[in-house]
Amino acid sequence: MGICNVHERELPVPPATVGALIDGLASAHDPLWPGRDWPPMRLDRPLGDGAAGGHGPVRYTVVAHVPGTWVRFAFRGPRGFDGFHEYTVHSLGERRSVLRHTLAMRARGPARLSWPLVFRPLHDAVLEDSLDRAEFACTGAVARPARWSPYVRLLRRLAGNSRDSSAGTGISTVPRRAER
Repeated sequence: MGICNVHERELPVPPATVGALIDGLASAHDPLWPGRDWPPMRLDRPLGDGAAGGHGPVRYTVVAHVPGTWVRFAFRGPRGFDGFHEYTVHSLGERRSVLRHTLAMRARGPARLSWPLVFRPLHDAVLEDSLDRAEFACTGAVARPARWSPYVRLLRRLAGNSRDSSAGTGISTVPRRAER
């Protein structure tokens, strides 16, 4: 089963500003990954070719990194995830950019069920939270904060996530509504 999943956010800042967010992934003060509400992104060394790690049960290796522009991670797990995910920045001029996350993979074996039933809803939620963090880092506010669906909240509870479903994306100054 082929999968292409894209999330993006237009931001009113130069591409270099957005590129710095990408370059901060898995760092001590990661401005992009919502590690307060989701398993943190961890790598065995600073972001760069060959760095290995993941978040939660998702494992990957950095296979390409162009500082300020792009990073691609090749999946190593879960079993049946054959492909990659990446963050890229795209210029819309001197003062506007798009931050895009793309996941492209072939789901095989158990992933043919686990992707649509478990991983996709969680992936979509964490990526929208990540884009909220990017928007907040660039503008100081989030116009329309993402909300977790009841199904995502259920999956998080079943996975034993101890964080309350009304928690934010790690942006303590952006209030979340309890019905998130």
